[in-house]
Amino acid sequence: MTKQSEFAVLLGLNPLFSGLGADSINRIAALCHTQYLAAGEILFRKGDSGDALFGIRRGQIRIESGSPDGGRLTLNFLGAGDLCGEIAVLDGQTRTADATAGEPSELFVLRRNDFLNLLESEPRVAVKLIALLCQRIRWASDRFEESVLLPLQVRLARRLCALATDFGSEVYISQEQLGIYVGAARESVNRQLQQWRQQGILEIRRGRILLLNANRLRAEAREG
Repeated sequence: MTKQSEFAVLLGLNPLFSGLGADSINRIAALCHTQYLAAGEILFRKGDSGDALFGIRRGQIRIESGSPDGGRLTLNFLGAGDLCGEIAVLDGQTRTADATAGEPSELFVLRRNDFLNLLESEPRVAVKLIALLCQRIRWASDRFEESVLLPLQVRLARRLCALATDFGSEVYISQEQLGIYVGAARESVNRQLQQWRQQGILEIRRGRILLLNANRLRAEAREG
C-alpha cells in the first residue's frame, strides 16, 4: 500500500473526512505527508504559528499548557484517529497550547493553505469541523464542571476510564501527569490509586497503570 493510499484509508475513517467519497479523500490524501515523533518530542509549542493540521495515525499526543511559574496543566490526551491543531489552522493565529508525544507517534500532516482550500471546495468538511469544535467546547465545559463539583475519586475514575477507552487497559501515564490532568496533587492521586490497587481494581507500574477491573472503576466514576 502506498503512503497516499494509506492516508486515504486513515482519512476515510476520521469523522471529519468520512462520507466525502473516494475521489475527494484521495485528493486530500495527495496533499498529506508523514511526521514521526519520539516519546517526549514536541510537536508544537504555545505561540508557534498554526501552519498545519495533524491527524494521529498511532501513538499519543498530550495537549498541555504552562504558567509563568513553571506549573503545567494537561488539557487532553489524543490518540489514533484524533485531530489536533485545528484552532490555529482555522484562524491563522498562534498555537493555543503545547503538544508533546507521550509515546512514539506517527502523524499525517495537512498544511494550512491546503486545508483552507479544502474547506472552500468541500462545505461538508466545514460543517463537520463546526460540530467537532462544538464537541471540544462541551468537553472543556464538562471538565471544568468536574473539577469544581466532583471529588477526586470520581474525577480520577472518569479520566482513567476515558484513557482506557482510547488507549486500552494499560495506560501509559505517570502519577504526576495524572495529577495534573485531574487537578490534584500527586500525593492525593497516589493515595487513591493505592486504595484501588488493594481492592484489585488496578496495578501501578512505572510510568503506567494497568486496569484490572474496568467495571469496578466505571462504578467509581458513576458515584458523582
